[in-house]
Amino acid sequence: MPGPYLVGVDCGTQSAKVVVYDAVGTAVAQGRQPLRPMSRPRHGVAVHPDDDLWDAICAASRQAMHSFAGDPADIVAVGICPIRCCKAFLRADGSLIEPVMSWMDDRAYEPYLPDHGELRYATTASGYLAHRLTGRFSDTAANNIALQWPIDTDTWQWSDDPALYDRFGLSRELLVDLQMPGDVIGPLTADAAAITGLPVGVPVVATANDKAVEMLGAGTLGETTAVVSLGTYIAAMVHGHQNHPDASAFWTNFASIPHRYLYESNGVRRGMWTLTWFLDLLGPEVAERAASLGLSREEYVEREAESVVAGSDGLMTVLDWLATTDKPFRKGMMLGFDARHTRGHVYRSILEAIALTMRHHVDAMCAELGITLDEIVVSGGGSSSPLLMRIFADVFGIPASRAIDGGGASLGAAICAAAAAGVHPDIETAAARMTRRREMFAPDAANGAVYRRMADTVYHEIRDHTDALFERAYPIFH
Repeated sequence: MPGPYLVGVDCGTQSAKVVVYDAVGTAVAQGRQPLRPMSRPRHGVAVHPDDDLWDAICAASRQAMHSFAGDPADIVAVGICPIRCCKAFLRADGSLIEPVMSWMDDRAYEPYLPDHGELRYATTASGYLAHRLTGRFSDTAANNIALQWPIDTDTWQWSDDPALYDRFGLSRELLVDLQMPGDVIGPLTADAAAITGLPVGVPVVATANDKAVEMLGAGTLGETTAVVSLGTYIAAMVHGHQNHPDASAFWTNFASIPHRYLYESNGVRRGMWTLTWFLDLLGPEVAERAASLGLSREEYVEREAESVVAGSDGLMTVLDWLATTDKPFRKGMMLGFDARHTRGHVYRSILEAIALTMRHHVDAMCAELGITLDEIVVSGGGSSSPLLMRIFADVFGIPASRAIDGGGASLGAAICAAAAAGVHPDIETAAARMTRRREMFAPDAANGAVYRRMADTVYHEIRDHTDALFERAYPIFH
């Protein structure tokens, strides 16, 4: 099929994905490259080793272009969307002074600057990658989170308040220029084209933070539909038009559409990562057995979890595998083991913990916003699990749906690129034309009753009883 084609670049915490889409959002080629394990030289420090984000994107891009059967000249724009809340410190030539700081690094939320005489720019992962691709020092305003940067969330520009710069230990001269989602950053350089396989000179387009771009790729722009993003960090989001700087049950983030906002609930740190952790504990035997049946590890263990009843026979998981900085003593836990429990129970218990925790956070957000949801859309790799989709529907008591073709941040990035290239007149139209129909899962009333009773009487009170114990244990095991 002839073009035009759009490329969406999605680099998360665990992998980089590059997808080529046609004008109606059909994926025609893609590549995926796992990231290397995070470097953790000491407690509270987490960085992507060497130049891993860039290297993974280049590898994934080469894979995508190798499988692309169309004419590269028909690729009209590239949208980039790396993981948010990372920090990059650059020399004047744009090279890294130190490896990109992960969102899991405590210093990412502190007034930290490297003690280095060649420091010239402090920016996000998207600002760094923008320079690698175009040679320009620019970044999307919508990936500069107010928790970390002196951004004015009303104007989408750098703040004029000197106190904010003092708070973050920054000067205005260290910050790159800001652009809006859907703006062209610049043309792809010859050097970047040579290493990525993308056509030289193709426009590179700014998007937003990864959660906002993922929501765009899920095709949800309404204000009574929540997207639950299943990643290493799990959060729920709804769109809105107003900045709420003083909200308590959610925070106002930038959307992928200029001057629109995304209300984001509290979330789960190391959410889907916890499933990977558990599967790793099962060892190579499970992986080999799954492979012999033509299944992934997740599919293999999920078969066992399918037969487990709602509530996992009393096994409850609390997802504190990565504690928050204000309560560093918290630990992940599983309570209620007895002789009935199998690895299928553990697997299902983790899924139930994700859904129960997110229902609690979403309810608090919706109550403060004064809205009632009519649907939840589940996005991210975890949405491929039919069991998890049914659990979400049962826990929330409303239909849960997922994009049939996966959607996600790569599609959201391509949507921004399509608007920038004039393939569609604006981001909203591009989203309507490029996102596909969704598969819906209806709630089961009996299972929902179990989850309501569990949540109301036990689950959300567990930390009230365990925090004091973990706080006393913290000095021993820290």
